[in-house]
Amino acid sequence: MKTTRREFLTLMGAAGAAAALPKPLFAAPAKAEPFTFLFLTDSHIQPELDAAKGTSMAFHKAKTFKADFAIQGGDHVFDALGVPKQRALSLFDLYDKTEQDLGLKVHHTVGNHDVLGIYPESGIPATDPLYGKKLFEDRFGKRYYSFDHKGHHFVVLDSIGVTDDHAYEGRIDAEQLTWLKADLAALPAKTPIIASVHIPLVSAFASYVPESSTIAKHHGLTVANANEVVDIFEGHNVLGVLQGHTHINENVEYKGVQYITSGAICGNWWKGSRMGTPEGFTVVTVADGKLTSRYETYGFKAVGS
Repeated sequence: MKTTRREFLTLMGAAGAAAALPKPLFAAPAKAEPFTFLFLTDSHIQPELDAAKGTSMAFHKAKTFKADFAIQGGDHVFDALGVPKQRALSLFDLYDKTEQDLGLKVHHTVGNHDVLGIYPESGIPATDPLYGKKLFEDRFGKRYYSFDHKGHHFVVLDSIGVTDDHAYEGRIDAEQLTWLKADLAALPAKTPIIASVHIPLVSAFASYVPESSTIAKHHGLTVANANEVVDIFEGHNVLGVLQGHTHINENVEYKGVQYITSGAICGNWWKGSRMGTPEGFTVVTVADGKLTSRYETYGFKAVGS
C-alpha cells in the first residue's frame, strides 16, 4: 500500500514525539556486551626528538588490535602552557594530523599540557578566545562528558585546576562534581561504569620517588579532592578508572575499584623509558562484568640511544 506524504509526515511526527519522551527514571540497564578499547595517553607530541614519528609508530601499532575505539588520556601536545600561541596551534595541528594514523574513533581527555597560555611566559592574554581550556574544547569538544557503549557507561573528567597564580593543580571542580553525581544517579542500577581522568585520582606514585622530589607548590601528582570523586563512585558499579600524567604503568585497587595508570606514549618525554616503564599504551578488555588491561610497547628508540 502506498503511503501519502501527509501520512508519512504524521508517522514521522509520532516517531519524533516518542523519541522526545524522557527515559524512565529507573529503566533496565542495556545488555552489557564484551569489547576492547585502547587507552593512549601522554603523547606529548612535538617536532623535536622524533616525537611525531614515535606517536605515529604507537598509533600504527595500536590499530593492529581489534578495538572498538580509543580514549586519549591527555597531554596530547608538549606544550601549550608556556609557549607563544602560534607554537601551541602548530602542535595541535601536528597531533590532529598524526591521530589520523590510528583510524579509530577517539574520545579525548584534557591534560595539563593541553591548557593554553596560563604560564605568563606564553605572552597570551587571558582575554584570548582560545586561552586556557578553550583551545582544547575548540579542537576536541567538551572538557568533561559521558557516553555509552555496549551497555557500559563511560565518564571522561577534567582534572586540571587552574590556580590564581597562573599554574595548575589536580582538581575536579565543583561544577563537575555536581554534574558527575547527577550523571551517575540517572543510570539504571548496576550499570557498569568506566572513567578516564588525566591526573590520577588514586596512585602510589609518591612512594616510588624520594620525598624531596614530590614537594611542590601545588598538588600536581594526584587530584587534591579525589576523595569527593571516590565518594560519588560509592554505590555505583565502577569497573575501573584509566589515568595518565605520571608516565608509569601502575594498577591500584581502592574500595573495590581499579585505578589503572598507564605508561606514556612518550615514555620519559621522548628520552627513553620512565622509571622502568617504556613507551607504550594500554589495551583494555571488558567482559563479564570485569575490566582487564595489559600494557603494550611499540619499539621506539629515543634519539641518541
